[in-house]
Amino acid sequence: MIDDVKKSATTRMHKSADVLKETLAKLRTGRAHPSLLDHLRVSYYGSEVPLNQVANVTVADGRTLTITPWEKQMVPVIEKAIMSSDLGLMPATAGSIIRVPMPALTEERRREIIKVARQEAEAARVAVRGVRRDANTELKTLLKDKKITEDQERRAQDEIQKLTDKSIADIDKILAGKEAELLEV
Repeated sequence: MIDDVKKSATTRMHKSADVLKETLAKLRTGRAHPSLLDHLRVSYYGSEVPLNQVANVTVADGRTLTITPWEKQMVPVIEKAIMSSDLGLMPATAGSIIRVPMPALTEERRREIIKVARQEAEAARVAVRGVRRDANTELKTLLKDKKITEDQERRAQDEIQKLTDKSIADIDKILAGKEAELLEV
């Protein structure tokens, strides 16, 4: 029973860190990387599909993404999806290849992105603390139902606190890495 509670808490805490990584990957730095466009969806024969299912996204050089659609008629649809996204990118089409140059970030824009990254990290920390609260509530319920002893509950709470501290340290490490990446010129 206690192991189930700990396993569930561990899984959910790791999930919070993974979601943070995905979210921070979408924040634009000065460098081009294909995951920048992962969240874009395009209309493909009447249904919305991820961009990477209708085209190949590669990095041409440090500042340019190259998108090669698998079907020629997808070029204008992909272009429109990139322009209407919140990324602020302007694609340039050359035949069936779309090039997306990454504009250089200004110091002010870098600071804004760091603020957003910190907010996302704080949201992840709050989620981890919520998982800790849920796990502790489950332990109290087990104690109340006399399925575990008070000593077992206390030990399990200590272990869950250690898991929480480790998860928050991981989140801080992810944030520090993103901040260093953003401040790189």
